[in-house]
Amino acid sequence: MKKNTHNSAEKLDRKMVERNRRIQMKGLCFKLTSLIPSHHFKPSKELLSQQDQLDQAACYINKLREKIEELKRKKELATSMTGPANNINDSSMNFGLRLPLVEFRDLGSTLEVVLITGLKKNFMLFQVISVLEEEGADVVSASFSTVGDKVFHIIHAQVRVSRVGVDSSRVCQRLQELIY
Repeated sequence: MKKNTHNSAEKLDRKMVERNRRIQMKGLCFKLTSLIPSHHFKPSKELLSQQDQLDQAACYINKLREKIEELKRKKELATSMTGPANNINDSSMNFGLRLPLVEFRDLGSTLEVVLITGLKKNFMLFQVISVLEEEGADVVSASFSTVGDKVFHIIHAQVRVSRVGVDSSRVCQRLQELIY
């Protein structure tokens, strides 16, 4: 009789351990999906199964790894081109880029515009800000820095109405028309 009660207590312990493990895994999955930007999920998070959410998270992590590797390569190229033995001139600073350069990133409810121009290219920053505001975004911050003969402008903006969003292709086209 004692052996029978011992087995049932052991079964209850195993069930409790398994239940706690499942609860912990569910919490970890929720935490992982909460760290992934919502615009990365093709259908919304709520419509995806837990397995699909994990697949989307793995895909996002792989994209981030690829981006890190790409940035590391660019950094190595930039540091090797501007080493102390090399003279800094127009050809070494261009890195094969045609200036001015407009890079536009739509990050869901936020936008990032990176403009790289030469010192001789004249454009007014307020014109870029006006384009963003006309297209439905409020500029949160704008900064610039000068490196050699290049001027780097970085503008962060917030979409006014997140349901409607901003037509990214139109904004990018208008910025390119303004700069080029």
